[in-house]
Amino acid sequence: MSKGIKFQQVGDRVETYYLIKSATKAIASNGKPFLTLILSDHTGDIEAKLWGCSPDDETTFTSQVIVFINGEVSDYRGRLQLKISSIRPTTAMDQVKVADFIRSAPISPSDMLEEITQYIFDMKNPNIQRITRHLLKKHQEAFLESPAATKNHHEFVSGLAYHVVCMLKVAKSLANLYPTLDTDLLYSGVILHDLGKVRELSGPIDTAYTLEGKLLGHISIMVTEIAEAAKELAIEGEEILMLQHLILSHHGKGEWGSPKVPVIREAEVLHMIDNIDAKMNMMDRALERVQPGEFSERVMAMDHRSFYKPSFHEPPLDY
Repeated sequence: MSKGIKFQQVGDRVETYYLIKSATKAIASNGKPFLTLILSDHTGDIEAKLWGCSPDDETTFTSQVIVFINGEVSDYRGRLQLKISSIRPTTAMDQVKVADFIRSAPISPSDMLEEITQYIFDMKNPNIQRITRHLLKKHQEAFLESPAATKNHHEFVSGLAYHVVCMLKVAKSLANLYPTLDTDLLYSGVILHDLGKVRELSGPIDTAYTLEGKLLGHISIMVTEIAEAAKELAIEGEEILMLQHLILSHHGKGEWGSPKVPVIREAEVLHMIDNIDAKMNMMDRALERVQPGEFSERVMAMDHRSFYKPSFHEPPLDY
């Protein structure tokens, strides 16, 4: 069995099972079709090309199919890529299952739910507390298994809940430093800001945008849900507008997909916390397979930068 994807280096020979996370057909410059496969195990993902694929290959090698592959890890424009020597679909005789290849948050869903619930329990404002509890309970099952995105950051099982837990910890530290922040409003904004993604995204495996996600997006979805929750719970007050503003402005700028810019302290801080946690996750993921004293692959979502891992220390990673 080969070592996990995140530990692979250029030149490594691979002879192991992978899950096809996605398969995309394209036409090469010679006019022949090929498939771009994103292969995964519980440690990470790697891209591979299946050149000159046949119609049978297109129907055989699709998302959520487990395959056995022989190949070699190579470098393509600064990114690792698997050069396939042979590939076959698995059968019952292989005794492997999809769950073996899925990456998950480093904290159990039950522990994350308990931690988030405590933040809600500690809220003093009854309107904010009731709306937050209501919406989390409504989407609890999907929230605890959903990724936070299709790619770039927290794109793994329970990634959305893990993103929220990490953000809550940062928010709590900042609130201790800046007591003018309304913690009820800030914590609720953290919990609810991406909750609309349970409807925007299809689920934790082969994650894609739903029709509702493409047409409305998680921001619009959650702003509407807050209004509906307030009506259902017979809650009135400025808190409703403040929560909606936090959702509408948490991307920070219009060019980053934010319908409004932050105009209250908690909204500005929410945006910064969201940005910090997403970027830390992206950098940690990029540096996982990098040896001290070397640079990572380019991270497209962070201005195509490569990140350096200092050789004098190697901080522990959670995943």
